[in-house]
Amino acid sequence: MSLRPPSLFSLLAALLAFAVSSSRAHTNGMDMSMDGAMNLAMGQMLPYLHFTPGDIVLFFGWVPSSKSAMVGTCIGLFLLALVERWIAACRAVMESHWRLRAKIAQADKMNLPSPGEKAILPSGRLRDTMTLRNAPPFIPAHDIARGIVHAVQVAMQFAFMLIVMTFQVSFIISIVVGLGVGETLFGRFASHAALHA
Repeated sequence: MSLRPPSLFSLLAALLAFAVSSSRAHTNGMDMSMDGAMNLAMGQMLPYLHFTPGDIVLFFGWVPSSKSAMVGTCIGLFLLALVERWIAACRAVMESHWRLRAKIAQADKMNLPSPGEKAILPSGRLRDTMTLRNAPPFIPAHDIARGIVHAVQVAMQFAFMLIVMTFQVSFIISIVVGLGVGETLFGRFASHAALHA
């Protein structure tokens, strides 16, 4: 018995059968259109910028549905944005302090005499000079705290991103104004720390 290649007619018939079966798949009782609001457990998600209440803010339990709940949520988001800018300013001040402490630690390490070598004090203090090392030393108290502060700051930024993705204009305005006011209040500390590093 010999096998012969499929004919053009059988290939077209198979392709047509596949197209018909896949075109029927979208009518399985589910509405897949993206034109309307998505109904969720307690709120709805509108796919365009809007002011209507009822969006889920980060958690299913946080669904402001009345005007007073919307005002409270906007005030909370404003304050959360202020806190994020405060954390950014604190991080900049800590970075400046840690950079200076790392330079001092490296200079102190260079000032120590070798075992068996007589200590000779240089005419100028080596601590006040720049070290030749490019990367600061790993200091656990500084670097672990730096990692924790950075993780908190990134988590807050991701939360802001998720809130903006609700397309609720009141929330977006609250976050943007809060970040602007926070930068106005705390930005000078970060810039001052960067100048004096």
